[in-house]
Amino acid sequence: MQSGENPRMPSLNVTYYSADMDAASWIPGLQAALPGASVTLWEPGAPQADFAVVWKPPQQLLDEQPGLKAIFNTGAGVDALMKLNLPAGVPVIRLDDAGMSVQMAEYVCHAVIRHFRELDGYEADMGQGKWSFRKPRSRVDFPVGVLGLGVLGERVAKAVAQFDFPVNGWSRSPKAVPGIHSFAGEDQLDAFLAASRIVVCLLPLTLDTENLLNAQRLAKIRPGGYVINVARGAHVVDADLLAAIDGGHLAGATLDVFRVEPLPPGHAFWNHSKITITPHTSARTLRSESIAQIASKIGALQRGEAVAGRVDAVRGY
Repeated sequence: MQSGENPRMPSLNVTYYSADMDAASWIPGLQAALPGASVTLWEPGAPQADFAVVWKPPQQLLDEQPGLKAIFNTGAGVDALMKLNLPAGVPVIRLDDAGMSVQMAEYVCHAVIRHFRELDGYEADMGQGKWSFRKPRSRVDFPVGVLGLGVLGERVAKAVAQFDFPVNGWSRSPKAVPGIHSFAGEDQLDAFLAASRIVVCLLPLTLDTENLLNAQRLAKIRPGGYVINVARGAHVVDADLLAAIDGGHLAGATLDVFRVEPLPPGHAFWNHSKITITPHTSARTLRSESIAQIASKIGALQRGEAVAGRVDAVRGY
């Protein structure tokens, strides 16, 4: 076998399912990355598989596949999968990065800078034919707080720090990230919010984090604060965010994720002058990188080796 060549995978069956429209387009890539294996698109009554590669699968898939050795989630967030009745003892493995962290860093840095430099205001002025200037603001007055210091959160925090913003980070357990003022645990959450003027949500969605950004916690953010949510819509209580903005405590928000997606017509977020929305596009799964990572991990599991990205079922991420 030539150096770098993928070993053949004899008698290996992989089933794939995605709730997205382009599900079938993953099959040729997975097949090429797993030579000798049988890779098929899952449908009810499908043959038994050794591994499942999924995105928002139905419960029926898991019920009909009792012999799975592992379930691979084709995204960083596993909240949809954690709501299902998972087979006991079968590891769930999420993507570590697969090209998403740089996308997320790009998106968040753009949102932070757009707000800090008041580029939305300039855009509105230019649209009305106004040639106007605003007084430059100091970065010291706009500390950025990153909620969640996982793979994506740490990359985002480091990227924002490159623009000389003070950066705070909050995580469930203590983490030391160079250049980042770290807070940890429930007892330090309020202090983290009070120390931040721009709050970026990058938390996994669990029972503990659902509705985390409610009226009480939004009120802890520094006056004139700004919220950027790129995690899950259910982290933010919509009505409370609107009230905080309309009441003047918060200056606005950039939202990429929502409780119901697509965002329903008529929702207050659509036309709010102080809220910028995008269609869950801050960090898209890159197919080739994801397939390469999944194939590598399947190979490692077949050899009895440990793999990164294994989900803790108790914590939910």
